[in-house]
Amino acid sequence: MRSIKERLMHSALFEAGGLLMVTPLANLLSGHGMGKLGVLGVALATLAMGWNLIWNRLFDHWVPSRRRSFVQRLAQALGFETGLVVLSLPWVAWWLDIGLLEALWLDIGFVLFFLVYGLIFNTLFDRVMRRRLAQGGNS
Repeated sequence: MRSIKERLMHSALFEAGGLLMVTPLANLLSGHGMGKLGVLGVALATLAMGWNLIWNRLFDHWVPSRRRSFVQRLAQALGFETGLVVLSLPWVAWWLDIGLLEALWLDIGFVLFFLVYGLIFNTLFDRVMRRRLAQGGNS
């Protein structure tokens, strides 16, 4: 089970890395300005960090091992992204002054990006933490 300190570090690193990659990509693909997407990205990253803490705590109770199968990783990522879309969709539409359908397509783009990113990031994060714990690190 992850400690709160480890979970906070995981969330902050995950969101910062994702934000640095997805904001310019979303600007390029959607035509919405970097400033507007940047503010939206920070707001969504903040929302995602809170949801990440909740979702992954629940997931840790479901699958307590750090060694997770691909199917378990996929369930972790899909559950997180589905919850985030439900929470964020109205805010995306409002902030960008677009319809819910357009906001959904934009959210789907974010989901696809973060699904792949989440699978890779979470696998690497767990490997690093297992090595750290094996070497006598705290957490």
